[in-house]
Amino acid sequence: MNAYSSLSQSAAITKTNTFIRSVYNWMAIGLALTGLTSFYVSTNQAILSIVFANRMMPIILFIGMIFLCGFLSARVNKMQASTATGLYTLLAVLYGLVLAPIFLVYTASSIALTFFICSATFISASIYGMVTKKDLTGMAQFLMMGLIGVFIAIIINIFVGSTMIQTLISCIAVIIFTGLTAYDTQKLKNMAYTMPDNATGAMVRKGAIVGALSLYLDFMGLFVHLLHLVGVARD
Repeated sequence: MNAYSSLSQSAAITKTNTFIRSVYNWMAIGLALTGLTSFYVSTNQAILSIVFANRMMPIILFIGMIFLCGFLSARVNKMQASTATGLYTLLAVLYGLVLAPIFLVYTASSIALTFFICSATFISASIYGMVTKKDLTGMAQFLMMGLIGVFIAIIINIFVGSTMIQTLISCIAVIIFTGLTAYDTQKLKNMAYTMPDNATGAMVRKGAIVGALSLYLDFMGLFVHLLHLVGVARD
């Protein structure tokens, strides 16, 4: 290998590591915004009474979040980097708003324990997705079909109200989101490898936001369903 090839490879590795680090930084920012928003709202009775006075409001907010995710993912290339950042921030805040009741339902220690378990699971799956040579695309297609099934089951169970069904849903969802974490990490690595050398700062920022959004959703889905399985309810 000549000096030019070594320099080129070094530059590619640096570019990839910088992009991936940016993705995880934005993911961490999203998680922090969600956690702070959720905790603040849980301590503010006025906001709680406004948001959760109507049983349909959390569902409306959830549907709005799904729409926002789809819009951001589909239109990110046609919007300003600042707009993409703002929408991602808004999504993280809305997620925190919807999750606020967990601080009233579960003990703080069980929430912290669930976060630790979720983080360990997420990191393990992410490392696997980063280092594996196996193409995870086929697995991802199967997992996405399973995720659609889980979503439908959740909607049905809102009206059925079965604890056993919800536990089964959460068990399946944990497996699905763990697998999606590995796939999204691999996709993120491939995105970093194929990003043009002449990519502008705005292009890199938007790519990092989209990557962070995928991993953020994986983490939050994993956390919510793990909390249902291992969380301890307040007395």
